[in-house]
Amino acid sequence: MTTSNPEIGLSINTGGIQTNYHDTGEGSPVLLIHGSGPGVSAWANWRLTIPALAVCHRVIAPDMVGFGFTDRPVNADYGMALWVRHAIDFIDALGLEKVSVIGNSFGGALALGLAVMHPQRVDKLILMGSVGVDFEITDGLDKVWGYMPSIANMKALLDIFAYNRELVTDELAELRYQASIRPGFQKSFSSMFPEPRQQWVDSMRIEDQKIAALDNQTLIIHGREDQVIPFSNSLKLFSLIKHANLHAFGKCGHWSQIEHAESFNRIVVDFLAD
Repeated sequence: MTTSNPEIGLSINTGGIQTNYHDTGEGSPVLLIHGSGPGVSAWANWRLTIPALAVCHRVIAPDMVGFGFTDRPVNADYGMALWVRHAIDFIDALGLEKVSVIGNSFGGALALGLAVMHPQRVDKLILMGSVGVDFEITDGLDKVWGYMPSIANMKALLDIFAYNRELVTDELAELRYQASIRPGFQKSFSSMFPEPRQQWVDSMRIEDQKIAALDNQTLIIHGREDQVIPFSNSLKLFSLIKHANLHAFGKCGHWSQIEHAESFNRIVVDFLAD
Protein backbone atom coordinates (compact mmCIF):
# COMPACT_ATOMS: atom_id res chain seq x y z
CA MET A 1 0.00 0.00 0.00
CA THR A 2 1.45 3.36 -1.04
CA THR A 3 0.60 6.34 1.15
CA SER A 4 1.99 9.76 1.89
CA ASN A 5 0.99 9.41 5.55
CA PRO A 6 3.87 7.85 7.55
CA GLU A 7 1.41 6.81 10.28
CA ILE A 8 -0.05 4.19 7.94
CA GLY A 9 2.17 1.14 7.71
CA LEU A 10 1.37 -2.51 7.13
CA SER A 11 -1.98 -4.18 7.80
CA ILE A 12 -2.75 -7.56 9.31
CA ASN A 13 -5.89 -9.31 10.57
CA THR A 14 -5.59 -10.03 14.29
CA GLY A 15 -8.50 -11.96 15.74
CA GLY A 16 -10.89 -10.28 13.32
CA ILE A 17 -9.43 -6.79 13.86
CA GLN A 18 -7.61 -5.23 10.92
CA THR A 19 -4.52 -3.78 12.55
CA ASN A 20 -2.24 -1.03 11.26
CA TYR A 21 1.37 -1.53 12.32
CA HIS A 22 5.02 -0.75 11.61
CA ASP A 23 7.57 -3.55 11.33
CA THR A 24 11.22 -2.80 10.68
CA GLY A 25 14.68 -4.10 11.53
CA GLU A 26 16.01 -7.55 12.30
CA GLY A 27 16.89 -9.34 15.51
CA SER A 28 15.03 -10.07 18.73
CA PRO A 29 11.49 -8.68 18.51
CA VAL A 30 10.42 -5.61 20.49
CA LEU A 31 6.76 -4.65 20.72
CA LEU A 32 6.05 -0.93 21.22
CA ILE A 33 2.67 0.01 22.74
CA HIS A 34 1.65 3.66 22.46
CA GLY A 35 -0.18 5.90 24.92
CA SER A 36 -3.80 7.05 24.90
CA GLY A 37 -3.73 10.69 23.83
CA PRO A 38 -6.28 12.06 21.35
CA GLY A 39 -5.36 11.30 17.74
CA VAL A 40 -2.48 9.10 18.84
CA SER A 41 -0.91 6.48 16.60
CA ALA A 42 2.06 4.18 16.98
CA TRP A 43 4.07 6.28 14.53
CA ALA A 44 3.26 9.59 16.25
CA ASN A 45 4.28 8.09 19.59
CA TRP A 46 7.40 6.18 18.52
CA ARG A 47 8.68 7.95 15.40
CA LEU A 48 11.99 8.90 17.06
CA THR A 49 12.37 5.52 18.78
CA ILE A 50 11.73 3.06 15.95
CA PRO A 51 14.80 3.86 13.80
CA ALA A 52 17.21 3.71 16.77
CA LEU A 53 15.93 0.34 18.00
CA ALA A 54 15.70 -1.13 14.49
CA VAL A 55 19.49 -1.06 14.17
CA CYS A 56 19.67 -4.15 16.40
CA HIS A 57 16.10 -5.40 16.78
CA ARG A 58 12.94 -6.20 14.92
CA VAL A 59 10.73 -3.33 16.02
CA ILE A 60 6.96 -3.79 15.81
CA ALA A 61 4.60 -0.93 16.67
CA PRO A 62 0.85 -1.46 16.22
CA ASP A 63 -2.03 0.95 16.56
CA MET A 64 -4.04 -0.68 19.33
CA VAL A 65 -7.71 -1.42 18.66
CA GLY A 66 -9.72 1.80 18.72
CA PHE A 67 -6.66 3.98 18.06
CA GLY A 68 -4.89 5.28 14.98
CA PHE A 69 -5.59 3.42 11.76
CA THR A 70 -6.60 0.11 13.32
CA ASP A 71 -10.25 -1.01 13.26
CA ARG A 72 -12.81 0.54 15.59
CA PRO A 73 -15.31 -2.31 16.07
CA VAL A 74 -18.92 -1.25 16.51
CA ASN A 75 -19.95 -1.43 20.18
CA ALA A 76 -16.42 -2.40 21.25
CA ASP A 77 -16.04 -2.88 25.01
CA TYR A 78 -12.82 -0.92 25.40
CA GLY A 79 -10.76 -1.96 28.38
CA MET A 80 -7.79 -4.03 29.50
CA ALA A 81 -9.34 -7.35 28.47
CA LEU A 82 -9.85 -6.21 24.87
CA TRP A 83 -6.49 -4.47 24.54
CA VAL A 84 -4.46 -7.33 26.05
CA ARG A 85 -6.33 -9.82 23.83
CA HIS A 86 -5.60 -7.65 20.81
CA ALA A 87 -1.88 -7.55 21.68
CA ILE A 88 -1.74 -11.35 22.02
CA ASP A 89 -3.70 -11.85 18.78
CA PHE A 90 -1.28 -9.43 17.10
CA ILE A 91 1.90 -11.26 18.10
CA ASP A 92 0.19 -14.57 17.29
CA ALA A 93 -0.65 -13.28 13.80
CA LEU A 94 3.02 -12.39 13.30
CA GLY A 95 4.08 -15.87 14.46
CA LEU A 96 6.08 -14.54 17.43
CA GLU A 97 6.44 -16.68 20.54
CA LYS A 98 8.03 -14.09 22.82
CA VAL A 99 8.66 -10.34 22.64
CA SER A 100 10.20 -7.64 24.77
CA VAL A 101 7.61 -4.93 25.38
CA ILE A 102 7.91 -1.17 25.71
CA GLY A 103 4.76 0.48 27.04
CA ASN A 104 4.15 4.21 27.20
CA SER A 105 1.65 5.48 29.80
CA PHE A 106 -1.59 3.61 28.98
CA GLY A 107 0.68 1.23 27.05
CA GLY A 108 2.63 0.58 30.23
CA ALA A 109 -0.49 -0.84 31.86
CA LEU A 110 -0.98 -3.08 28.81
CA ALA A 111 2.67 -4.18 28.99
CA LEU A 112 2.20 -5.07 32.65
CA GLY A 113 -1.05 -6.86 31.83
CA LEU A 114 0.67 -8.90 29.14
CA ALA A 115 3.49 -9.87 31.49
CA VAL A 116 1.12 -10.84 34.30
CA MET A 117 -1.49 -12.67 32.18
CA HIS A 118 0.83 -14.17 29.55
CA PRO A 119 4.27 -14.43 31.20
CA GLN A 120 5.53 -16.95 28.67
CA ARG A 121 5.07 -14.38 25.88
CA VAL A 122 7.04 -11.49 27.42
CA ASP A 123 10.81 -11.21 27.69
CA LYS A 124 12.05 -7.83 28.93
CA LEU A 125 9.75 -5.00 30.07
CA ILE A 126 10.22 -1.26 29.62
CA LEU A 127 7.63 0.89 31.37
CA MET A 128 7.60 4.58 30.48
CA GLY A 129 5.48 7.03 32.47
CA SER A 130 3.34 4.01 33.19
CA VAL A 131 -0.21 3.48 34.37
CA GLY A 132 -0.94 0.17 36.13
CA VAL A 133 -0.77 0.99 39.85
CA ASP A 134 -3.11 2.86 42.20
CA PHE A 135 -3.04 6.63 41.86
CA GLU A 136 -5.42 9.55 42.04
CA ILE A 137 -6.07 10.79 38.52
CA THR A 138 -4.08 13.93 37.77
CA ASP A 139 -5.64 17.07 36.39
CA GLY A 140 -3.43 16.54 33.35
CA LEU A 141 -4.69 13.03 32.62
CA ASP A 142 -8.29 14.12 33.22
CA LYS A 143 -7.82 16.82 30.57
CA VAL A 144 -6.16 14.39 28.15
CA TRP A 145 -8.99 11.86 28.39
CA GLY A 146 -11.63 14.60 28.41
CA TYR A 147 -10.27 16.32 25.29
CA MET A 148 -12.81 17.97 23.01
CA PRO A 149 -11.43 18.79 19.56
CA SER A 150 -10.13 22.29 18.93
CA ILE A 151 -6.72 23.69 18.09
CA ALA A 152 -6.70 25.64 21.36
CA ASN A 153 -7.52 22.53 23.41
CA MET A 154 -4.86 20.52 21.60
CA LYS A 155 -2.24 23.19 22.24
CA ALA A 156 -3.22 23.21 25.93
CA LEU A 157 -2.72 19.44 26.04
CA LEU A 158 0.68 19.71 24.38
CA ASP A 159 1.64 22.22 27.07
CA ILE A 160 0.72 19.58 29.64
CA PHE A 161 2.64 16.81 27.87
CA ALA A 162 5.91 18.66 27.30
CA TYR A 163 8.26 20.28 29.80
CA ASN A 164 10.14 21.98 26.96
CA ARG A 165 7.69 24.53 25.60
CA GLU A 166 9.82 24.95 22.47
CA LEU A 167 8.30 21.65 21.33
CA VAL A 168 4.79 23.09 21.52
CA THR A 169 4.47 24.90 18.22
CA ASP A 170 1.39 26.08 16.39
CA GLU A 171 2.33 23.66 13.60
CA LEU A 172 2.40 20.67 15.97
CA ALA A 173 -0.89 21.70 17.57
CA GLU A 174 -2.49 21.95 14.12
CA LEU A 175 -1.04 18.57 13.08
CA ARG A 176 -2.24 16.75 16.19
CA TYR A 177 -5.63 18.49 16.08
CA GLN A 178 -6.13 17.32 12.50
CA ALA A 179 -5.15 13.80 13.61
CA SER A 180 -7.75 13.92 16.39
CA ILE A 181 -10.63 14.76 14.03
CA ARG A 182 -10.02 12.09 11.41
CA PRO A 183 -13.21 10.13 10.73
CA GLY A 184 -14.06 7.92 13.70
CA PHE A 185 -11.11 9.00 15.86
CA GLN A 186 -12.92 11.25 18.34
CA LYS A 187 -15.99 9.02 18.50
CA SER A 188 -13.97 6.02 19.68
CA PHE A 189 -11.69 8.12 21.90
CA SER A 190 -14.55 9.81 23.75
CA SER A 191 -16.21 6.43 24.33
CA MET A 192 -13.12 4.97 26.05
CA PHE A 193 -12.74 7.24 29.07
CA PRO A 194 -16.06 8.92 30.02
CA GLU A 195 -16.49 10.60 33.38
CA PRO A 196 -15.85 9.87 36.17
CA ARG A 197 -12.39 9.12 34.76
CA GLN A 198 -10.87 7.76 37.96
CA GLN A 199 -12.70 4.51 37.14
CA TRP A 200 -10.48 4.02 34.06
CA VAL A 201 -7.31 4.53 36.10
CA ASP A 202 -8.65 1.93 38.53
CA SER A 203 -9.64 -0.48 35.74
CA MET A 204 -6.06 -0.54 34.44
CA ARG A 205 -4.59 -1.28 37.84
CA ILE A 206 -2.67 -4.53 38.25
CA GLU A 207 -2.69 -5.97 41.76
CA ASP A 208 0.50 -5.20 43.67
CA GLN A 209 1.18 -8.85 44.48
CA LYS A 210 0.95 -9.78 40.81
CA ILE A 211 3.41 -7.05 39.85
CA ALA A 212 5.72 -8.17 42.66
CA ALA A 213 5.61 -11.73 41.30
CA LEU A 214 6.97 -10.67 37.90
CA ASP A 215 10.34 -12.16 37.04
CA ASN A 216 11.05 -10.01 33.97
CA GLN A 217 14.10 -7.81 33.69
CA THR A 218 12.43 -4.39 33.79
CA LEU A 219 13.49 -0.85 32.95
CA ILE A 220 11.31 1.94 34.35
CA ILE A 221 11.60 5.43 32.81
CA HIS A 222 9.84 8.61 33.87
CA GLY A 223 10.05 12.36 33.43
CA ARG A 224 10.36 14.10 36.78
CA GLU A 225 8.03 16.93 35.74
CA ASP A 226 5.36 14.67 34.24
CA GLN A 227 1.94 16.30 34.73
CA VAL A 228 -0.01 13.41 33.22
CA ILE A 229 1.21 10.34 35.12
CA PRO A 230 2.78 11.01 38.53
CA PHE A 231 6.44 10.15 39.02
CA SER A 232 5.38 8.30 42.18
CA ASN A 233 3.92 5.57 39.92
CA SER A 234 7.40 4.64 38.76
CA LEU A 235 8.76 4.75 42.31
CA LYS A 236 6.05 2.28 43.31
CA LEU A 237 6.76 0.01 40.34
CA PHE A 238 10.46 0.15 41.20
CA SER A 239 9.68 -0.89 44.78
CA LEU A 240 7.52 -3.81 43.61
CA ILE A 241 9.44 -5.35 40.69
CA LYS A 242 12.38 -7.51 41.75
CA HIS A 243 14.56 -7.14 38.67
CA ALA A 244 14.02 -3.44 38.01
CA ASN A 245 16.13 -0.44 37.15
CA LEU A 246 14.73 3.10 37.30
CA HIS A 247 15.84 6.04 35.18
CA ALA A 248 14.40 9.50 35.79
CA PHE A 249 14.83 12.42 33.40
CA GLY A 250 14.92 15.87 34.94
CA LYS A 251 13.41 18.79 33.02
CA CYS A 252 11.11 16.30 31.33
CA GLY A 253 7.38 15.91 31.11
CA HIS A 254 5.36 12.99 29.77
CA TRP A 255 7.35 12.79 26.52
CA SER A 256 10.70 11.35 27.59
CA GLN A 257 11.02 9.48 24.27
CA ILE A 258 10.68 12.82 22.44
CA GLU A 259 12.11 15.41 24.84
CA HIS A 260 15.21 13.30 25.57
CA ALA A 261 15.14 11.11 22.46
CA GLU A 262 18.86 10.47 22.09
CA SER A 263 19.40 9.55 25.75
CA PHE A 264 16.16 7.59 25.88
CA ASN A 265 17.13 5.51 22.86
CA ARG A 266 20.62 4.84 24.18
CA ILE A 267 19.33 3.69 27.57
CA VAL A 268 16.73 1.41 25.97
CA VAL A 269 19.17 -0.08 23.45
CA ASP A 270 21.70 -0.79 26.21
CA PHE A 271 19.05 -2.40 28.41
CA LEU A 272 17.80 -4.65 25.62
CA ALA A 273 21.37 -5.66 24.78
CA ASP A 274 22.26 -6.86 28.31
